[in-house]
Amino acid sequence: MTTPLDLSTSLVPRRSAWLGWLLAAGCSASLAQLPTLSLENLPRPSTPPPEKGAVVPAQVQRWRLEAMALEHGDGVERDAVRAAQLYCRAARHGDPEAQFNLAWMLTNSRGIERDEAQAAHLFAAAAEQGLAQARNMLARMGTPLGPPPACLRPPETDAPLQAALHKKPMQPPRAMVLPPIPPPRNAPPQIVTFVNLLAPDYKLEPYLVLAIMATESNFDPLALSPRNAQGLMQLIPGTAARFKVRDAMDPAQNIRGGMAYLRWLMAFFEGDVVLVAAAYNAGERAVERYRGVPPFAETREYVRRILAAVQYRALHPFDPTVTPPSSVMILLREPDQLRR
Repeated sequence: MTTPLDLSTSLVPRRSAWLGWLLAAGCSASLAQLPTLSLENLPRPSTPPPEKGAVVPAQVQRWRLEAMALEHGDGVERDAVRAAQLYCRAARHGDPEAQFNLAWMLTNSRGIERDEAQAAHLFAAAAEQGLAQARNMLARMGTPLGPPPACLRPPETDAPLQAALHKKPMQPPRAMVLPPIPPPRNAPPQIVTFVNLLAPDYKLEPYLVLAIMATESNFDPLALSPRNAQGLMQLIPGTAARFKVRDAMDPAQNIRGGMAYLRWLMAFFEGDVVLVAAAYNAGERAVERYRGVPPFAETREYVRRILAAVQYRALHPFDPTVTPPSSVMILLREPDQLRR
């Protein structure tokens, strides 16, 4: 019997070459103050960049393991509904295995009512986090339709990630003067000076750019991820081309390309630092698809780290002339719409 379930290295241009490029691009910062940025004069960090991957908190793992025992009757009385509820809780925290297991239960009516629409969304989330078996299932089921189910929405207890979703669209009052945020301790002085001088041209606060850079590459100009994200701001080839970065391993071009992308994201998500950070990690389409922070363990941890680095300043000035806002912003401002 099934039960319906309510699951509420290339050559680096010389200084004169890239300074000319900056001038041609209309940079308003004083070029005489810009430090030389090249692979030769930037130190490499003594510690490796932060590892990325679907690492979930221990509590979330415990929910998944308890759910597995309840699903299969392993040492406890079998309880499919309770198993699904625990899988759902872990799935909302970005656990890809819990997402896959719950989708499997929904697809095969394992003690709960069959629901392939929810299952497709759950398989998609697990697939996007690298689970090969989830990709195989998704290929058979097709693209998920409609809004994401309850089990892929951020947990209500996730206050820092939820706070930005329900505020009115607004920009921080420019009259409000907040104390400055110091740069990360391991940030090379040349990079800090470069960012401080150029960030205003992109309507960005330097502390945010440096927080993104620290989290992405740990200030390693030669950083290269398994997904081919390159350099200090970890630009993937598509993003580099989109923002006209000709050499993503040139530190100056890389930083400018990353700042151009951040400026665009700020306009697209109306200065919402939580959504901008999530989009920088997972892509703006993923944020739109999930109507908030995607249910990926890596992205959730990434957003937490950025928020901590910027001292939980969740609003940032933005230039609305850069691009129209995302069409889902109205849904993010109206929580009830998420359930329709």
